[in-house]
Amino acid sequence: MNQSKGKAKTTKTQQVPMKNHSPVSFVTELPHVRGQVRTSALASTPRSKSMSVVKDAPSSIQTCVDRAFRIPIFLSTTNTVNDVQGLFLNRLVLEIEDALLFPRTLPVSEQYPENILTNIRRLVFSSYGLLAINFRRFYVEILRSNVGDPPTTTPFWEGSTFSQIEPAMAFQFGIPILLVRETGTDVSNGIWAGGITPLNIFVDWDSDNQSVDEFFNSVQWREVFANWTAEVRGNYLLRTEPMFNNQ
Repeated sequence: MNQSKGKAKTTKTQQVPMKNHSPVSFVTELPHVRGQVRTSALASTPRSKSMSVVKDAPSSIQTCVDRAFRIPIFLSTTNTVNDVQGLFLNRLVLEIEDALLFPRTLPVSEQYPENILTNIRRLVFSSYGLLAINFRRFYVEILRSNVGDPPTTTPFWEGSTFSQIEPAMAFQFGIPILLVRETGTDVSNGIWAGGITPLNIFVDWDSDNQSVDEFFNSVQWREVFANWTAEVRGNYLLRTEPMFNNQ
């Protein structure tokens, strides 16, 4: 068998001269834009005015940050209040915000393009706690019953219908609940009747004999509110943890 030795062909690589570029190239001039050029409001304002805009920016950002880092909770209340109830509600909102919680309520803070029950459910699912305040609304008297005598002939106060619906839906979902009632409201009606809800989530405001400051400075309110806020933060921690951490 004849073996022939082949000659290895050698190829010469042609070197291309490289241009000397700087490691980082800077754009000194932008290409021309055809048509109308849209400029920002900051660029079109004088320098003195633009500097004031820049100085005001951190305060606007800080406002958003303060609001964003508050844990959202569902504030269940009524839109119809008298002057004293309005003072109580304003103080309650202040207490909630001081605890770094963000109160949300329908339809004041937000509203969805759906039916009322769906809106309530959506707000419950996106909140980490519920605080319901049941104010006196209607002073009613039972005149007759469909079967037998009326359960009571003494007039009593009724609250809002949603003060029954919203806490019940929140309890079904399992978020922490705090119930605040103006004394004498729905004493034998729904979830506000005695013996239905746990006592550690229920507190009464005696509006006839107790001022707004006296209620919020009381030991009973401070204890119940502190316990509820701790449960809200615990719920927030559990629901924002990865699933494998909760197993």
